[in-house]
Amino acid sequence: MLNVAAAGAPAAQSPSGVTPVAPTESTAARPQGIEDDDAVLNPAVPDVVVVNLPTGMPMPRFKGNFRLTHRFAGNLRRGGFGNQLGNLFGLDQGAIIGFEYRVALIRHVQAAFYRSSFNKTIQLHGAYEALRQRRAGPVSVSALVSIEGANNFRDNYAPAVGLVVSRTVGTRGAAYFTPIWADNTAASLNVDRSTTFVGIGGRVRVRGSVYLAAEVAPRVAGYTPDRAAYGISIEKRAGGHMFSLTFTNSFGTTFAQVARGGAANTLYLGFNLGRKFF
Repeated sequence: MLNVAAAGAPAAQSPSGVTPVAPTESTAARPQGIEDDDAVLNPAVPDVVVVNLPTGMPMPRFKGNFRLTHRFAGNLRRGGFGNQLGNLFGLDQGAIIGFEYRVALIRHVQAAFYRSSFNKTIQLHGAYEALRQRRAGPVSVSALVSIEGANNFRDNYAPAVGLVVSRTVGTRGAAYFTPIWADNTAASLNVDRSTTFVGIGGRVRVRGSVYLAAEVAPRVAGYTPDRAAYGISIEKRAGGHMFSLTFTNSFGTTFAQVARGGAANTLYLGFNLGRKFF
């Protein structure tokens, strides 16, 4: 008998006479529902913050994320290189340290506890993902609400509300627009004032798991002393870990602290360390 599978045999044709073509990587359909799976990390959104501003990164239900922040107290714009080297670029002058744990209570809803040694501030905050970027939707939108208090949540309470509007570009980058209103931002002056700022930030994956990120938070209304807070970072992702070497003009890491801005002629070395538990 003849072997119909022998080499050189013509490929089978469809009834229409067109030879079927095997799907390739470029023609294969994208798995349905992947953009709605909270456990699938988009490499363009590897962390819950840019530098200090939130990103709205999704998390699976009941899973968590830990974040550690350091802002060293040495001003990199004060003194010459020899002086900076002698102080290890600010490391010898102490640091403002913070830590956060957040959890997804239900799908699209996150709650977080954050404490900063800056005025012993505790911030309780939450986020609700109202809209997710899809093929038919251009942006993701999350609503934010928080309350923070100094002296271990005993004094100078400062509520805040806001939005995170974000857009990713494939797996290479993301841009953020973050309007936030924070109350009692002039508490150190014993004055009841609020501040509205509009955070603008972005992150670009420059190579594999290496990123560059930057943000600025210009104030548009209310109490607006000195300069707007800003930050830049160089980042490396390793599995569930995210390490960011930061440069900022402020020690502020909570919403009200960012609203108070930074100071002219200041630059502080620091880092963020994140760990996802999913």
